[in-house]
Amino acid sequence: MGIDPGAANLGFGIVRLEGNHMVALDGGVVETTPDLPMERRLARIHSALRELIAWHEPKAMALEEVYFGKNVRSAMAVGQASGVAMLAAAEHGIGCFSYTPQAIKMAVCGSGAAGKRQVQRMVGTLLGLPEPPAPDHAADALAVAICHGGGNGRREAIAVAQEAAGRQPGAQVAG
Repeated sequence: MGIDPGAANLGFGIVRLEGNHMVALDGGVVETTPDLPMERRLARIHSALRELIAWHEPKAMALEEVYFGKNVRSAMAVGQASGVAMLAAAEHGIGCFSYTPQAIKMAVCGSGAAGKRQVQRMVGTLLGLPEPPAPDHAADALAVAICHGGGNGRREAIAVAQEAAGRQPGAQVAG
């Protein structure tokens, strides 16, 4: 499960690994309105993510790391939304992993400087979708899931699962 955190628009994307191929199972945006107090917005996000987790039963949650730009208030809201997402995952015993925006773009497009439209197009291509996913928050969340599902993220998730199961590193765990 990939998460593009935000208090107004939190993107989510669910992908499944089938061998070396990924397929999209779900994707969308949890929207909240700015007229609600922040605690209500966070409660809405938490509730929606709990439902999605219960429905899809993801093996891991990958989040885009909070980017601290010039707008500290916005960065704080994104950080709070990330915390609520991690809480929903923890309540279901799901491990969380985070990736920088550059690492996600590199994993999806081969360049850490890729633009939003390029990321959307590549997400659609990698998941075999008939057109690029929309809105962009959902596409970004699917990109986070792709980043985690391919390569290092998958290996790290398997290592965590092995450790949790009390197995020795190198033991086989279904991925």
